[in-house]
Amino acid sequence: MTDVDAGGGDRLALAVLTQYRMATTEQMHRVIAPEVRIEQTRRRLAKMRDEGLIDRITLPQSGRQRVWFPTSYGVQIASEWPELRGRRPPKTVSDPTAARLRAGHTLTVTETALLFLEDARRHGELCRPLDWLPEVYHPIGGGEAVIPDALMYYRRGPADGEGSMLRAFVEVDRATMGPERLAAKLTAYARLYHYVPASPGRHRPTIGQEPAQEEWRRRYPLFPRLLFVLDGAGPAGITTRIRALHATAADPPVAGFLHAVPVVAASLADLRSNGPSEPVWHPIRDPDRKVVWSQTQDA
Repeated sequence: MTDVDAGGGDRLALAVLTQYRMATTEQMHRVIAPEVRIEQTRRRLAKMRDEGLIDRITLPQSGRQRVWFPTSYGVQIASEWPELRGRRPPKTVSDPTAARLRAGHTLTVTETALLFLEDARRHGELCRPLDWLPEVYHPIGGGEAVIPDALMYYRRGPADGEGSMLRAFVEVDRATMGPERLAAKLTAYARLYHYVPASPGRHRPTIGQEPAQEEWRRRYPLFPRLLFVLDGAGPAGITTRIRALHATAADPPVAGFLHAVPVVAASLADLRSNGPSEPVWHPIRDPDRKVVWSQTQDA
């Protein structure tokens, strides 16, 4: 049997890599053991690689930065743990070339997760590493689906006291697609908000019969707010992308969605410089303002 530290760091490291898909050595250190020297994290990852649980690639364009990902064997083991049971296992990377092609976006999503995790630690709030769930599948009919870059659970207030649970869909955009394609994601979320799955043979509800409900209500008591994190462009490019999202609000289904659900956007640079809890977020309905993401109206 593989020598997995079931009570501590090995288990958390494998669970994080299985859920996040990829992380650099420095990112793994910040997640699992920021209070110790990074050499300890390096040794842990090297040991887990020797055990066949994880593997790595090296990115020559980033100062030979090492990027870690779980092997099929590691995913098989981690998927049996209670903390990951019931979640769709990630598609493991088949070869170094495939890993390099996916690394840019995946590592940016991981970095976004870390900014929220570290912000929660600083403020004594609750957002644990496994409260960040990448690529949760949400059908919207016709074989289509909304798959956020991440679903985040975050509890405001002291970690050991009363607090309010917040849920957020997170979309990370690296300016690899045009502003119009980015804005189309907002339309897809509006479809998800209104989507009621059709039941075969179901007719209009009769008196006393419960009407069909939106699909998302099976998972969430309230529809998660939507956060766009923008990267890969300077300030002018970020503004252009926020304006494109705002222009989509003229579409009636999107307008209704924006009225019911907080949707905000911020640059990754601002999150790094100021922290996600600061008023760096632009509401899509009113992009000239800046707000705190967690203090917009609950939805």
